[in-house]
This record gives sequence, structure tokens and C-alpha cells, in this order.
Amino acid sequence: MSVLELGTAARAQARARPHTRNRWRPGASWRRWISPLVLVVAWQVASAAGLLPARLLAAPSAIAETAVDLVRTGVLPTAVAVSLQRVLLGFAAGAIAGVGLALVAGLSRPGENAVDPIMQMLRALPFFGLIPLFILWFGIGEAPKVLLIALAVSFPLYLNTFAGIRGVDGRLAEVAKTLKLTRAQLIGHIVLPGALPQTLVGLRQSLGVAWLALIVAEQVNASAGLGYMINDAREFLRTDVIVVGLLVYSALGLLTDGIVRLLERRALSWRREFLAG
Repeated sequence: MSVLELGTAARAQARARPHTRNRWRPGASWRRWISPLVLVVAWQVASAAGLLPARLLAAPSAIAETAVDLVRTGVLPTAVAVSLQRVLLGFAAGAIAGVGLALVAGLSRPGENAVDPIMQMLRALPFFGLIPLFILWFGIGEAPKVLLIALAVSFPLYLNTFAGIRGVDGRLAEVAKTLKLTRAQLIGHIVLPGALPQTLVGLRQSLGVAWLALIVAEQVNASAGLGYMINDAREFLRTDVIVVGLLVYSALGLLTDGIVRLLERRALSWRREFLAG
């Protein structure tokens, strides 16, 4: 039997093998919702009994009613659209910068010496403390908000992509030399696919950081967005609106993380088949 036939037979046996590790057990999934539901019920009871004043934290029922009102009046969809635009612009700029600098630093020693020290120094800075400088440099419009998000996004992607590039098996470079691949082909067919798992890890981290940076960025003289809605509610002690805004931040973060996880499963499906074989 040839090597190809042996590999095909091994993959067929792996697919036929029962996957007991991920076997679904009846009743296992809903148990994870018990503690959150108990917390919400206790929260509602404490609010109804007067133990938790509305000026400190609104009741869950009041928060739900406020969310419906904000959606019906169009306030919440507009705020979400503005905040989402800021995140997308900042994430795109930060991702391009982070991955591009990682390629420069990861593919050559001179590039590493030129880029990595600067990135490590900037990473050590409390970048939220850069807000006053950003305001002086770029004003109080959209630019400082987007650039703050871009700066926050660039570091996780840079660090993970750089580590992924340097973690590629050196023997693959010898294979590339044997096949007489050009440098562009080496990067496109060996380096980037080899660094992809680590880059996707950085992508998930950077998306989480993007939403955290947005919360801070929208405190900079925002006239629209979720941050503006929360600040306006704070002035009038509307804890129900504040909680709605925070819940939307959290939901958007979970949604974007789920999208990246789906992308990761699709892009790295070859790895699961390899491990199963």
C-alpha cells in the first residue's frame, strides 16, 4: 500500500471514530444559565423591596423597558451605528499597521532592530494617558478617537503576528529553497499560512481591546455614540440608560469575537483534519 493510500485510510478511520470529547449531554447547556438567572432575579427582588435604589442601579425590568424605548425612538440604533463606525475605522487602521510592522520586523533582523524596540516602548506606555496629547495634535473631532482605537488594536496584532512569523518551522525555508520559490512566494505560501493561527489569536485580542478603547475614546468630547449616550445619562442619574449602553458594548464585543472564532474555524479547518489523521 502506498503512502497516499495509508493517509487516506487513516483519515477515514479518524472520521469514523466516535468523538466522545465533544459529545452533547442532555441538560448540560442550560445549567450554565442558572447562576445568571438567579443573579437577575435577586437584583429584581432587591430593587422591588427598596434595598437597591434606582439612583444607584435600576431594576432589570426598568432597564428592559428603557432599552425598548431607546430602540423605538431610534436613539440606540443611531448610537450603535456611530460607535461601530469608529471601531471599524480604528480597527482597520490598527490592523494594517500592526500586521505590516510585524512583517517588517519578523522577516529580517534589520527590520526587527528598527521596529521592535519602538513598538515595545510604545506598548509600555499607558496609551489612555495619551488622550491629552491626541487632543492637542488632532483636535476634539473624530481623529483622536479613531487613532486611539487604532493604537490600542495595533499592539496585540503586532506581537502575535511577529511571534507567529518567528515560530514558523525553519525547515520549511529549506523546502522553499529546494523548490526555488521567490521571496514573495515564500511569504505567501509558507510564512503567512504558518503565522495565521497566531495572527488570529491577536485578532481576537485586538477586537476586545478595540471596544475597551472605544469606551475611553468616546469620553473625549463625543457628540454621538454609545459613550455620549452614557455620559448624557450620567448627568441625569439615568442608571437604566447607562446599563443599557454597557450591555450593548458587551454584546457587540461578544458578536465580533464570535465572528472571528467562526473565521478561525474556517481558516484553520486543515489543522483539525491534520490532527484527526
